[in-house]
Order: sequence, then C-alpha cells, then structure tokens
Amino acid sequence: MWTLLSIIGIGFFLGMRHATDPDHVIAVTTIVTQQKKISRAALIGMMWGLGHTVTIFVVGAAIILFNLVIPTRLGLTMELSVGCMLILLGVWNLASFLRDMPRPAQDLAPQVHSHWHSHDGHAHNHPHTHGPGGHAHSLQENSLGWMDRSFGGTRFYQLLRPLIIGIVHGLAGSAAVALLILASIKNSNWAIVYLLVFGVGTIAGMMLITMSLASTFRFVGERMEGFSRKLGLASGLLSLGFGLFVAYQICVVQGLFSANPQWTPH
Repeated sequence: MWTLLSIIGIGFFLGMRHATDPDHVIAVTTIVTQQKKISRAALIGMMWGLGHTVTIFVVGAAIILFNLVIPTRLGLTMELSVGCMLILLGVWNLASFLRDMPRPAQDLAPQVHSHWHSHDGHAHNHPHTHGPGGHAHSLQENSLGWMDRSFGGTRFYQLLRPLIIGIVHGLAGSAAVALLILASIKNSNWAIVYLLVFGVGTIAGMMLITMSLASTFRFVGERMEGFSRKLGLASGLLSLGFGLFVAYQICVVQGLFSANPQWTPH
C-alpha cells in the first residue's frame, strides 16, 4: 500500500514539475497574453493539460501493455513537432502584432489612436478617433488573426486551441515518461495509475501557471499603456526563437535526417 501511495505522490508532483518545462510555459504564454480573465486563463491551462495527458496516457499505456518500442527517428520527429508548434505560435503572435499596429492619421482626418481590450475574453485592438464621426470598432478589421476573426468568439475554438497544443506537446514527452515507468514500475496496473496521476499533476501545474501569468499581465497591464501589445510581441519573438532552437537541436545536432540519428528521451 505504501508503494502505491508513493507512486501516486511522486507521479502528481512530477506532473506539476513537468508543466514548468520552458517549451510548455512559452507555448501557453502566447495564448494567455490575449486573456484578461483569470478564470479563462485557468481553463486554458486545464485544456492544455488535458490534451497533454491524453497523449501521454494513450502512448504510454500502449508501450506498457504491448511492450512497444519507439524508434529513434520517430522519437525525434515527435519532439520536432513541438518545435514546429512553437514556431507557428510565434509567427501567429508576430503577425497579429504587425497587423494591429496603430495606423498614422491622414492629413485633415480626425486624430486616430488605438487601445487593447476584450469582449467575452477575446482580446483585440480597438481604433478610436477623436473628431467627427469617429469611433471605429470592427472586429473583422482589427482582430488578432483570421482564425480569431472567424472562430474567436466561439467557446469551442477557445478550448480547442490549447487542447491541440497540449496534444502536440504530449507527443514529445510520452516516450520518456513511459520509459521511466517501464524501468521503475514492474506492475502494469500501477504504471497505468502513475500515468493518470502524472496527468492530473500536469493539469494542476499548468492551471497554476496560466492563472499566475494572467494575474501578472492584468496587474501590470492596468498600469502600463500598450502593455498587451508589447507582451504579444515579446511572447511571439520568444516562441519563434525557442522553436527554431529546438528544431536546430533535433535536425542538426541530433541528426534527425542523418544516417545515424541520436536520441535521448527527456
């Protein structure tokens, strides 16, 4: 009984620690920067953790129950998917930043400036004019991207985006978690329990991270004009840079496309 309790305790806290990996935090930051409510940020963290847990559980359980072995090249490819996702998120945020930059006022036209706010959790840039006829507010013209324009107002889209990102991140960590279980837990039933508890810990850890990020962003944003835009730019650059670094490590250093690739699950 003590052994099972130890497995549960270790699995939960390792799951919480796993949520703090740099690639995980960077990925959710690119999403949380667009949220103003702590409750919605917590929901984002929960959905990311759920997607991550689904992948970890499915792949890990298959390895445990059927003694599957993940080839080196496949393992590297799964980790490369995380780098590609970070690059995509970075480009997404940078494109949104450039698209929503304030435009200079034309000669003899009313003075134009813009500010960021949200409606129902959907953050966007709101041009505002001082002068005759001037209060433009078009979500179609000023949203954070064409997908946000089309689906940003739907609850399904807001939940699907972090879920998919969590699933992709789970691909990179599933092999390492499963190998750790096979090496240390002989009872397959307890190993499955470990996977589930590890997933619960990951969900809890990511919810704490997203809530903390949202609280910080909200506190600072209320005191600094244009903070949301600057934060979106910074998170986009960080995500793009880290994604390129991950891709370089996998493709060049570990030799994904070479004759003898090297892979150490982590």
